[in-house]
Amino acid sequence: MQFIENFFSKYSDEKLSQWFKQACVAEMISWLFLFSAMIWIRYEHDALLPTIYIIIVGNIHGLFFSLYLLLLIPARRIFKWDDEDFVFALISAFFPFATIWVDKKLARFDRE
Repeated sequence: MQFIENFFSKYSDEKLSQWFKQACVAEMISWLFLFSAMIWIRYEHDALLPTIYIIIVGNIHGLFFSLYLLLLIPARRIFKWDDEDFVFALISAFFPFATIWVDKKLARFDRE
C-alpha cells in the first residue's frame, strides 16, 4: 500500500480528486454496458457478435473497476474518510451503480 501512496504522491490532490470522480462515473457507465452485454448474450448465446461484445465490455469494465480500487487509497487521504467510509466506498465497487453515490455523497470536501 505504501507503493501506491508513493506513486500517487507526485500528483496534486485536485488532480487525484478529479481522476477519482471520473473513475466513479466511468465504472458506473461500464456497469450499464456490461448489463446490456449480459442481456444480449442471454438471448443470442450462440452468436459471435454478442460474445465479442461481452468480452470487450467485460475487459473495459475490469479496467475501470481496477482503476477505481486503486484510486480509493489516495481518495481516503484526500477526503479524510474514516474506516467506515472507506469500507463503504470499497464495497460499493461490487454493486451496480453504487460508485455514483460515492461520487456524489462521500467524495466531497465540505462533508461533515
